[in-house]
Amino acid sequence: MKQVLTIAGSDSGGGAGIQADLKSFHANGAYGLSVITAVTAQNTREVRASFELPVDLIESQIDAIFDDFDVSAVKTGMLSSRPVVDAVAAKLAEHGAPNLVVDPVLISSSGFELIESEAVVSVKERLLPLAALVTPNLREAQTLAGIPVETVDSAKKAARIIFESGCQAVLVKGGHLSNSDDAVDVLYDASGETVFFSARLPGASPHGTGCTLSAAIAANLARGQRLSSAIENAKTYVTASIRHGLSIGRGPGPTHHFFYLDREP
Repeated sequence: MKQVLTIAGSDSGGGAGIQADLKSFHANGAYGLSVITAVTAQNTREVRASFELPVDLIESQIDAIFDDFDVSAVKTGMLSSRPVVDAVAAKLAEHGAPNLVVDPVLISSSGFELIESEAVVSVKERLLPLAALVTPNLREAQTLAGIPVETVDSAKKAARIIFESGCQAVLVKGGHLSNSDDAVDVLYDASGETVFFSARLPGASPHGTGCTLSAAIAANLARGQRLSSAIENAKTYVTASIRHGLSIGRGPGPTHHFFYLDREP
């Protein structure tokens, strides 16, 4: 079984972060490995607090993984400070991390800042050039590109700007584009633009979809799928996991990563 590493924060509610990544890896046919960068206190309604782990412990976790496992892909999520971003980027370069998917987690859906502003500079300068794919949502794309991102055309422009950072490809996730009846994602790579359309599910706004999508893409890349196929298959999986979302907690419930295992009692 292909082994895929997530480097991200822990979500105590289990719907996003490390927990969502590991579920998504396994649901998409890969064995999940993890490096925890921060511990958060959160649930389906909000992120209440966050504690960053010491940089030397994060580095030790990465070394321990690469010293023992055959890592076929890596996905990064919450990297909350410039020292953490710099350390993670240096270690990934040192170990020659393959199929790096960078999910540039900047802010929670409830508005909690998950990364220091100065760390964004390191993400752009140190981490993105290592990436096979960067997967920002609209707000993240706006921050990374430095332009408003509200339409499909502006998402395409932002993807091109982010691509110039040196990454191999950019997927701007447009699930919240107000001027589209579909969920529209824009991929930009050396061959140009590709636009992915999928049905927008009325009233659905589950917790952790971004983490789940980027993790599914990483698992698919690890298993040898081409980028476009990895994205298409991941989107199909995420759409189904949203459609079967779990009604737990008092906020937006999480996606159901293992919906296909449901059985009647």
